[in-house]
Amino acid sequence: MFKKIATGFLAVAATSALALSLPSAAFASPASHTDDDYSDYWGPDYAKYHLAKAQGYVSVNYDDDESNSAYVSGRLWDLDNRTYDEGGKCAYVKFMAEDFDYDWSTVYTKKYCGYPGYKKFSFSTDDVYTLRVKVCQVTPNGAYVSKCGPWDEIYSAE
Repeated sequence: MFKKIATGFLAVAATSALALSLPSAAFASPASHTDDDYSDYWGPDYAKYHLAKAQGYVSVNYDDDESNSAYVSGRLWDLDNRTYDEGGKCAYVKFMAEDFDYDWSTVYTKKYCGYPGYKKFSFSTDDVYTLRVKVCQVTPNGAYVSKCGPWDEIYSAE
């Protein structure tokens, strides 16, 4: 049992060290999004107890004052080394967008089970006034989301 725990801690440490040592080019913007009206890196954002992590890139292009397209890409890490029988959970990321009428809606969610790895994701949405992200954990069957970190605003038209 101790060997499994030690191996898990070493894997997390190695993954963290590798992520910190990678140049920012590892999350470089896609070539088709180089002339954006707004672009920035977001994250890393964590679930409670740092058992899941997400980070990535956001870009927004405007057609006119209240019409735009937002493109988000990133990676979602499952950092929970416990087995499901021990209470281990999967990584989960949720994005919400506020439109120009100030109404919020969920625009994208992603679940990833695969300690110690990550899963790439991307999506786009239109007419975004504000975009925010939250990282959580979820049961392997996806029925119960828990241990969420705080909301992080990754784009605002203000």
